[in-house]
Amino acid sequence: MTENAHGGDDAESLRHKRKDLLKVARRHFMAEGYSAARMEAIARDASVSTATLYAFFPSKTDLFIRVIDDASDDFARQIQGVQVRAGAVHEQLVAFGETYAAFLGDPLVRAVFRLVMAERRRFEPTADRFFERGRAEIGGVLMQVIGEHVEAGALKVERPSWAAGQLMGMIEHPVFFVPMVTGEAVRSRRDVRCIVGQAVDTFLARYGTGQG
Repeated sequence: MTENAHGGDDAESLRHKRKDLLKVARRHFMAEGYSAARMEAIARDASVSTATLYAFFPSKTDLFIRVIDDASDDFARQIQGVQVRAGAVHEQLVAFGETYAAFLGDPLVRAVFRLVMAERRRFEPTADRFFERGRAEIGGVLMQVIGEHVEAGALKVERPSWAAGQLMGMIEHPVFFVPMVTGEAVRSRRDVRCIVGQAVDTFLARYGTGQG
């Protein structure tokens, strides 16, 4: 695809147009699913010709993969922007946990996860890449916090990746997976602050040294 093929638009204009197309396509895929979504309807909603849409994305399969990868990029930027404030180990872990729970509760995040789960059989490598990247990005932030407190003597952790996964799992299960599996019909009776607080207390009972 060349700039000339799009009327001489510069690279920045093409980048914005591509991003707009992905956002429109994301809405259609989330609302209709992969099978029911139509390239013609996506192009019409984006105010471009079908030929223009196909010039950017040669097939609906390619478009779907790019939509999921683009959502993954957006989530990665959101996660990288998390700033865990300085403080004692309990304070920092609670701050991380509440930020993570808010991320999991974001309606857009949940909608994209549902879409990926629904289409996993058809797009298994894309789904695996989406899930693994999210886990690695978020886990990396938590592992950094854990590592700092291990060095400070407040935590005793032999495998930071395992410890991070355990804390994240205690938050994910009630906040994210139970509502996702039940279609939001079942939610924890505990509020998010209680869930995070109990998860951190359990984590520190296992890994804390009492020095932080």
